[in-house]
Amino acid sequence: MAGASLLALLDDIASVLDDVAAMTKVAAKKTAGVLGDDLALNAQQVAGVRAERELPVVWAVAVGSLKNKLILVPAALAISAFAPWAVTPLLMLGGLYLCFEGVEKLAHKWLPHDDEPSAAEELAAMDAAPDLVAFEAEKIKGAIRTDFVLSAEIIVIALGTVAGQSFSTQLAVLSGISLLMTVGVYGLVAGIVKMDDAGLHLMQRPGVLAQAVGKGLLLAAPQLMKALAVIGTAAMFMVGGGILTHGLPFLHHAIADLAVAAGLLGGVLSLLLDVVVGIVAGIAALLVFKLVSKARQGLKGAGA
Repeated sequence: MAGASLLALLDDIASVLDDVAAMTKVAAKKTAGVLGDDLALNAQQVAGVRAERELPVVWAVAVGSLKNKLILVPAALAISAFAPWAVTPLLMLGGLYLCFEGVEKLAHKWLPHDDEPSAAEELAAMDAAPDLVAFEAEKIKGAIRTDFVLSAEIIVIALGTVAGQSFSTQLAVLSGISLLMTVGVYGLVAGIVKMDDAGLHLMQRPGVLAQAVGKGLLLAAPQLMKALAVIGTAAMFMVGGGILTHGLPFLHHAIADLAVAAGLLGGVLSLLLDVVVGIVAGIAALLVFKLVSKARQGLKGAGA
């Protein structure tokens, strides 16, 4: 009897594990698009760090990403259980933040600033060790903030695939997806940022093929980082705009209708419209932020 009960228990455990594995695979497929955006954004976020500090910075961001997920997974399960209506508004706030951050980056790059440092001041700042430490810390903080929003979207999408399952199954699937995404994204980010070092190593090895591959990596590395900087900013608008449009049914249906009308180009049109929505939302958020900042400064000045 005891042996039969043990076999039945093992069979039940195996069935549960099979279900968890199957649902984790489905969730991974649904979040694959966000994974690409996450990769581009995080590789772009750590660009500009000193070569010898690239891997420590990637590691610090990866640890921060795991901490984000340790917060997000229980929060998502709690919200889904007790306040499912709050999932979409919270996700939309995260999407708006991504759009705001994207517009802020573009504004900082293209619009003039009164307090913009000169080239000599920038070089002096880069040579100063404390400023380099502060620069690195700011990079890590910004990457972890961005990761928080993207991780939230990944977890919410994954949660949708296991909405009708037991709490233990939901927990197992969300934990598995979180770990897989973190290892996958930051493993690839580490490979991308060290691509030039790999190229240099191959250039120093004997053999024509190794040197040719090394030269190709050295030439491709800076171009890839430039491309990722552009893709990363575009991904902010694409992901943020996509979250906002999905949270507004009338807008989502309008874009879906236009995509259907466009035929084969419908997917591209849908993405472009998400980007447009993201840019418009980001501009509006930045204007509100600037107005509120000026109003607060005015109140402080009046109080002084």
